[in-house]
Amino acid sequence: MRTMSSVKEKRTAFQELHRSGCFAIPNPWDIGSARYLQHLGFKAVATTSAGVAFSRGLPDGAVGRDIMLEHIREIVEATEIPVNADFENGYADSPGEVAENVRLCVDTGVAGLSIEDSTGRKGRPLYDVDLAVERIREAREAIGDSGALLVARAECFLVGVTNIDEAIRRLTAYANVGADCLYAPGIREREHIAAVVAAVAPKPVNLLIGGAVGLTMSDAAALGVRRVSVGGALARVAWGGFMRAAKELAEQGRFDSFAYAAPHAELQEFFHNDAKRHKH
Repeated sequence: MRTMSSVKEKRTAFQELHRSGCFAIPNPWDIGSARYLQHLGFKAVATTSAGVAFSRGLPDGAVGRDIMLEHIREIVEATEIPVNADFENGYADSPGEVAENVRLCVDTGVAGLSIEDSTGRKGRPLYDVDLAVERIREAREAIGDSGALLVARAECFLVGVTNIDEAIRRLTAYANVGADCLYAPGIREREHIAAVVAAVAPKPVNLLIGGAVGLTMSDAAALGVRRVSVGGALARVAWGGFMRAAKELAEQGRFDSFAYAAPHAELQEFFHNDAKRHKH
């Protein structure tokens, strides 16, 4: 696999990935998982707010802007492929503050970043459409001609607003003010996915497949999806194995689950070779 070094090369390659076909953009949660995904040949990766939060003993949404920026930069610098940042809601309400934070995120060297329309407040979980649109417009202006892609997310289905027409209304509005890629996490029905793809065409759509929901990469491609991310799913898979083994030890005094552990020698060899490669 050809790797890229400069930020400009990564951003150009990332833009090219969004022009045709369908690619997987898995979500690592630390340097080791990011480098292993690169090793497997994935063409890009994306950070996960949930994955990094859990690794720091916090719930999703509780990692502050500065710590998240450090994490994003760490993943960018640890890999040689494009990185898309899960930048949550931009860590601000006002469009101007979102723009300033987006500039900081672009400075980390990311090839793209996503902005949500979720407020993080239970009483009113989504920004009013007009404000949400202005936040995307300001984010697009902040990105400027850097070459970084802007992904706009309609969080409707994640906050209980399971109305596909509302999600599409928001996504089309975001597309109209400069979002490069559109994303409605939580949609699973094939007709919903196809409707989103059609509504924002020819702009690309990101589909979240965060569980065994009966969809494959081939299914996503057939529906017209351009890229598939997995959110915190890989981190949760790792947590699932850890939790099962730890509970078995705590509750039964048994070690049977260790049979499913990755071999020490395999990890040692991978990280030894990877570290050597990164020195050159």
